[in-house]
Amino acid sequence: MTKDELRDKALSLPYEPGVYLMSDRHGQVIYVGKAKKLKNRVSQYFQDSAGHSAKTRMMVRQIESFDTIIARSEFEALVLECSLIKRHMPKYNVLLKDDKGYPYLRIDMREEYPAMSLVSRVKDDGAAYFGPFGGRYVTQNVIDTIRLTLKLPGCRKKFPRDLGKDRPCLNYHMNNCDGWCQLSRSPERYRETMRQAVLLLQGNYKDVAREIEARMLEAAEEMRFEQAADLRDRLRAIETLSQRQLVTANAMSHTDVVGFYQSEAKACFAVLHYVEGNLLDKDYQILSPVDSPEDAVSSLVKQYYLAKQGAVKEILLPLSMEDGALFEQMLRETCGRRIRLRTPQRGDGVRLVELANKNAREEAERVTSKEERLQGAFGQLKSLLGLERLSRIEAYDISNLAGSDIVASMTVFVDGKPLKKDYKRFKVDLADQDDYGSMRQVIARRFAHFLQGDKGFDVRPDALFIDGGSVHAGVVERQLAEMDLSIPVFGMVKDNRHRTRALVTSGGQELGISAAPAVFSLVGRIQEETHRFAITYNQALRSRRMQGSELDKIPGIGPARRALLLRQFKSVARIRAASAAQLEEILPKAAAQAVYQHFHPGE
Repeated sequence: MTKDELRDKALSLPYEPGVYLMSDRHGQVIYVGKAKKLKNRVSQYFQDSAGHSAKTRMMVRQIESFDTIIARSEFEALVLECSLIKRHMPKYNVLLKDDKGYPYLRIDMREEYPAMSLVSRVKDDGAAYFGPFGGRYVTQNVIDTIRLTLKLPGCRKKFPRDLGKDRPCLNYHMNNCDGWCQLSRSPERYRETMRQAVLLLQGNYKDVAREIEARMLEAAEEMRFEQAADLRDRLRAIETLSQRQLVTANAMSHTDVVGFYQSEAKACFAVLHYVEGNLLDKDYQILSPVDSPEDAVSSLVKQYYLAKQGAVKEILLPLSMEDGALFEQMLRETCGRRIRLRTPQRGDGVRLVELANKNAREEAERVTSKEERLQGAFGQLKSLLGLERLSRIEAYDISNLAGSDIVASMTVFVDGKPLKKDYKRFKVDLADQDDYGSMRQVIARRFAHFLQGDKGFDVRPDALFIDGGSVHAGVVERQLAEMDLSIPVFGMVKDNRHRTRALVTSGGQELGISAAPAVFSLVGRIQEETHRFAITYNQALRSRRMQGSELDKIPGIGPARRALLLRQFKSVARIRAASAAQLEEILPKAAAQAVYQHFHPGE
């Protein structure tokens, strides 16, 4: 379908709540969204794209068709949206790489040697699942506590494969394991111990305690005192476990705190898990940068908590969710109890969210390379300028001293990195200082070479950055127009501290970059490099002119002998410091004496 056909179809939609599915030319669903009023929301995609983000513009270009599903209510639309996102995993929705949520503890008693394992989700496979207890740390703590209490194996050996292959490990000698890897231990006794583990996970501490106490008394009567003492210690451990209530069928985290951060290259969604006020675990997901942090947090929170089926009383958010009340209702229907969503504005809640955001930032920056930061900044710059293509930028600056030695520099940046082999320097042929005239001359010369296909000038830039304001940009645009060229031009405006403040068009529209630190830094580096390249050329010309004029005053020293002196001594200062004998080594005696007398007239 054409864009006009898509717009007409969107305008024919009803003012009803529902879900829309955007598809590409292959029929693949690339985006799923919900709307209070389908007509208003969907038609926005096919109106003027000036207000769209770069990501949205890219998505709209790929839309070949769309479908809608009308819902009875906004809540029903939310439920349907979550279900469709999970089914289609559309590339333009913000997605978790997995939806593991809180982990569960799994035991399959049908196996000959059942084992406790930590899994991401419940499956219909006949095994017993317990939890969720909180994050991975909490669940692993549950496993370790039960394992040590019942002296179950904690090594990597697999039974029955590894039975009798090695001697008992250190856990056995530390009395943390009953040495189940030895052939003398029966599978029946192992299964009985695992059955006790299941009872503990179900909260049946008393039943397990009675069984162990009966075995302890029996061992004592039969004068197996060492075994009786071991059972006594295990009984005490179970009593302690029941008092701490670390593992029950209804164990849950009390509070989750969500954090979000994004740089120019990476974003991170983090969740801190608190139990009884103590921070016990953290989950996080690294993502690509997003257009709207609010929409991203809303989408990620839905995916994360619908996957975990509860296990939390309160969720603190860094940004408010537009449909937070609806999602609370959805969680209540899914989990059978209320889970509160809150965006704290003051007090401890704000500090907890700040900590979660800090954790998200640390994780994002830890996995971001210097190259990724640069590419992220360059991508942001492209979006800010609203350009379809941006790879090669040429930047120009004029340098002079009191109207003399007027020069210009042209630096080249490709994908944000300087391409020094393509730098160019221009000596401006003007009698008086005229920045606008100088820039006009430089642009005319540079693109005359381009039009002639001259080597070194034959690559067309995607944008020109000019050191100066809107007037400078206008001068360059008019010069390009005279040559039938159309290239985007932006002025680099400085503040009163001589730092790059903004980019500006010839029409005076300022594109603020201070709100995007990475772009601010990138444009600043481009301007500083261009200024450096210009001023060093200006200084070189002045130095050369001053050196040449001093030697030109000496009788008998023409261009050839002047060049010979400068090549040998490198500077006029060193020629002045040279002795008559040193000068005679490279010049005839009369010429050498003339040079020496010029710099030492009193001798």
